[in-house]
Amino acid sequence: MTAETSQTLDRGLRVLKLLADTDHGLTVTELSNKLGVNRTVVYRLLATLEQHALVRRDLGGRARVGLGVLSLGRQVHPLVREAALPALRSLAEDIGATAHLTLVDGSEALAVAVVEPTWTDYHVAYRAGFRHPLDRGAAGRAILAARRGELIDPGYTLTHGELEAGASGAAAPLVGVSGLEGSVGVVMLADSVPERVGPRVVDAAREVADSLR
Repeated sequence: MTAETSQTLDRGLRVLKLLADTDHGLTVTELSNKLGVNRTVVYRLLATLEQHALVRRDLGGRARVGLGVLSLGRQVHPLVREAALPALRSLAEDIGATAHLTLVDGSEALAVAVVEPTWTDYHVAYRAGFRHPLDRGAAGRAILAARRGELIDPGYTLTHGELEAGASGAAAPLVGVSGLEGSVGVVMLADSVPERVGPRVVDAAREVADSLR
């Protein structure tokens, strides 16, 4: 900790991160041990976070992330979209296909940013806000592969006709972005994805990830 930072705020944020990393919640004792502080400090932190609906405690006394984080989360997508747009524009223009950034939203894949090429005669119409199951389409499959640790070289996923007849897709996951699961990809009207597209998508995903760190 430096003189310019708040120890209490730091501890509160660490509590939220610890709770976000568990599906079963944590007790005061478990949080005390993980933070290296006494139980009284943890009680005060939880009480403050509960007042803002960022934490809730069940009947057994286990603390969990509260619904108040949803109101904060709604502001994430615009920030992520803004950071990703330069890389998506470059990808769309270079490949001549619709480029997109897709994030996990519950059990679905959600397109939060889409850029269409300006110079092509035709391209796939793909809109921000489009949702689809994670196990269909290149964007979702790339995310799932990264989640399971199955995405090895060449680092991208290819699909054909899973979301739209006649359309092929390529996507690569965002890597190294804490607290965010997503992918960058392209979708095009073609029977298969040209060989150079996959590596270019991987490069774009790396650019987006770098802009979000």
